[in-house]
Amino acid sequence: MSKATINPLRALNEEFQQAERLIRAGGGQKAIDRQHEKNRLTARERINKLVDAGGAAAFTELGLWSAYNMYADHGGAPAAGVVTGV
Repeated sequence: MSKATINPLRALNEEFQQAERLIRAGGGQKAIDRQHEKNRLTARERINKLVDAGGAAAFTELGLWSAYNMYADHGGAPAAGVVTGV
């Protein structure tokens, strides 16, 4: 690939990764803090405690992009408000 092709792809890849980080943050830091104030873990935190890090039983999340850019007038719905995977 030429440099002219690579730079736009890198920019698009960074945009994709940034959007994925926002989705994985769920409702944002405020929502995470609210769960922690109630002595609760978020769904992804609970899953991380159940799954062996780097082990044979890795967790692959499905539906991460569900409801992406939908329901903006209601505050959004990252991953449709659900964490599913295998």
